[in-house]
Amino acid sequence: MHHDPYQVARATLYVVATPIGNLRDISQRALDVLAGVDVVAAEDTRVSGQLLRHFGIQNSLLSLREHNERAMAERIIARLAAGESVAQISDAGTPGISDPGAVLAAAVHAAGYPVVPVPGASALTAAVSAAGFSCPHTLFYGFLPPKSKQRRDALAPLVVLPYLTVYYEAPHRIVDCLTDLAAVFGDARQVVMARELTKTFETIRRSTLGELLQWVQADSNQQRGEFVLVVDAAEPVENTDEAAHDAVLSPLVAELPLKQAVALAQSITGAPRNLLYERALTLKNTAE
Repeated sequence: MHHDPYQVARATLYVVATPIGNLRDISQRALDVLAGVDVVAAEDTRVSGQLLRHFGIQNSLLSLREHNERAMAERIIARLAAGESVAQISDAGTPGISDPGAVLAAAVHAAGYPVVPVPGASALTAAVSAAGFSCPHTLFYGFLPPKSKQRRDALAPLVVLPYLTVYYEAPHRIVDCLTDLAAVFGDARQVVMARELTKTFETIRRSTLGELLQWVQADSNQQRGEFVLVVDAAEPVENTDEAAHDAVLSPLVAELPLKQAVALAQSITGAPRNLLYERALTLKNTAE
């Protein structure tokens, strides 16, 4: 028996990240797993067939697409039950991240078999890593709605969040999407556009939304390829407006002794105690 440096476990689903452009981003472990499993479940067998051939891997492929994911999950679980190991890949990047994959992983968890990630390329982490925004919190939105009205409605509640927000966008919608982002977040909000990540014409540009929109509109080459948009977090708001906390304070002042009302309002709003106390006094006097 030859000693394989990487022994693939039986009755296990491996969720394998594949390159998003540059084929050298495949990991050694990913190659070992793809060569070692009994079958590879792929989003598009032609795309994945080319990838496997490039690395000299001959393995049988199953097609696992959004519309057949549930039915295929049952077939794959039957194979796991028979002791086979299965690798799941999407057309590019990490399965289950704005890509098919979650339905199969959920079904395998429910059936009691291990789900093992083999991490690697991801447009999300690639874009955020190069963006250079210091906010440690990130909200990954994925794809926005295709129509402008719904897109603006989806964006509206995100404007005030103290998180980076990250979107995927398709080439034919990038100008409309940037137009809506600039309208909702304001022209001055900082953004990083990452286009064609790891590919020949990779572009990573950091500017304001207003400037980026003009730049993309002016150059049709910048309207091609796959996009990740990383929008900077909202600035923390300094609350100097004395009536800012009335919605919380008023009902408390009406029902409770002043000290208790102020203590509760402080734990709810996090606003300074002295500011709340003065405001509470004013409200109490006005009420009397």
